[in-house]
Amino acid sequence: MKSFNQIRGDFLGGIVSSIVALPQALAFGVTTGLGAGAGVWSAIILCFIAGIIGGPLVSGPTGPVTIILTSMILTNSFELQTIVTIMALAAVFQVLISMSPLPGIVKYVPYPVISGFMNGVGVLLILLQLNPIAGQQGAASPIEGIKTLFSSPVNPEALILGGITLLIVFLTPKKINRIFPSQIIALIIGTIISVKMGANVARISEISFNFPNLVLPDFDLKTVFDCIPFALVLAIIASSESLLTGLVIDSLTKTNTSPKRLLSAQGIGNLCCALTGSLFGSAATMRSAAAINAGATTRLVAVINPIILLIVLICFSGFAKQIPLCVLAGILIKIGYDIIDTKLLKVIKYAPKDDLYVLAVVFFLTVFYNLIFAVGAGITLAALLYAKRVADGTSLGVKPFHDDQIDEFEKELFHLYNYQIRVVHIEGQFFFGSATQLVAQFEEQLGTKFLILNYESGALLDISAIFALEDIIVRLQEQKICVMLVIKNEEIRKQLKDINIVAQVGESNIFYNEYDAVDSAKKLIKDTLLEQEND
Repeated sequence: MKSFNQIRGDFLGGIVSSIVALPQALAFGVTTGLGAGAGVWSAIILCFIAGIIGGPLVSGPTGPVTIILTSMILTNSFELQTIVTIMALAAVFQVLISMSPLPGIVKYVPYPVISGFMNGVGVLLILLQLNPIAGQQGAASPIEGIKTLFSSPVNPEALILGGITLLIVFLTPKKINRIFPSQIIALIIGTIISVKMGANVARISEISFNFPNLVLPDFDLKTVFDCIPFALVLAIIASSESLLTGLVIDSLTKTNTSPKRLLSAQGIGNLCCALTGSLFGSAATMRSAAAINAGATTRLVAVINPIILLIVLICFSGFAKQIPLCVLAGILIKIGYDIIDTKLLKVIKYAPKDDLYVLAVVFFLTVFYNLIFAVGAGITLAALLYAKRVADGTSLGVKPFHDDQIDEFEKELFHLYNYQIRVVHIEGQFFFGSATQLVAQFEEQLGTKFLILNYESGALLDISAIFALEDIIVRLQEQKICVMLVIKNEEIRKQLKDINIVAQVGESNIFYNEYDAVDSAKKLIKDTLLEQEND
């Protein structure tokens, strides 16, 4: 029965994720200029190979990777063989990175850097679609696109179809969207309307169900060396997105995916994509999460997904050729909006200024200059500001310490209550990426009923720490563990109240000192035992 449920869940997950993947793959393929077929074949090849080797993740062309590739192609007017050379080298670099310690480092990238980059990519993707949705030629940069938008004539039919697409993808009720994604609804309705009204708009001119041909890279040494910088950028962005997707899916499934295996699988899959002229891609968070939420648990989902896409490609290629580019542009605008980190925007007014500086720098460099430079500059700035915070703390004489009496008290507590009550001291700063490791330590220790987190530092929490703490609380509460916080600093208490963490834990579970928290946990245990005896 368990195996049947697993197969059923993987089958449903494959169907749902393929429905999400299809319009995105078509749109990403058209955006790069390599054609819609290159996008769909990338979704098929990469998902299958990376899934079989690496695990139950759904892979394919994604927003950040496509933006990088599109920028390279449009800015440098690369020929197909040069593009294939760049993608093949990037795939090799991914495999080499997987053999190094680098895959484990991505979880230590500060949250403002990740958020600034994703917000920048989302806005960049939206800006680059303004011309196609108005029926104009696509632009290589947002500034060029905005100039063209106001200097070239607008196609009213394209604008109407694009507007209909936007209404569908943004206003489709969530209940319907869960069953049948709004992007595929918009794709079908927009195409049918354009055909029925005989709209004079640009359409997908080429999409083939034939297996793609082998395309060899250019082995000329000068060309190879010229392509290395572009390949490194592509490899780093794709690898980072894949590793971050792995962290998100591990959080959903309570598993631990090997980052090295994940990355090597992506590299092998992308090499196959490059040699067939298909798009470079990465593990896709949205598609993988859709598959997991539909019940997928094993790598079988990565087989079902490409099979569904292959069937659609063979049976409906005639329909796909009629899809208007303005409809794809509307879908990409929604994808860009979804990439934007709205979670951060809700708490941005409570964020420290240092985090906002980092986020702003990464955001503007991503949109108006260079994506990889933006990430590097953001990490450097975040490191410098963090060093400054540590130095400022040291100059004030802030020094964490343990009271011997507290230590003896905690040892006695563990002995008497058989580890039902545990106390954890959080000293100094902690980061978003360390949340999984911290929670895993308690998942392995069964029997815990009350976990007391004692935050002893006087420093306000930065965005990374806020989301780390929120993740810890949610995951512990899912295991029916009561979380209590010991917070001595009034400013930190106010900060936690402003961002709703106090409400999440409960006012009665916030204490000024450890003794009160332990006494409360003891009382609750005794009350539970009395209720059991009375029953």
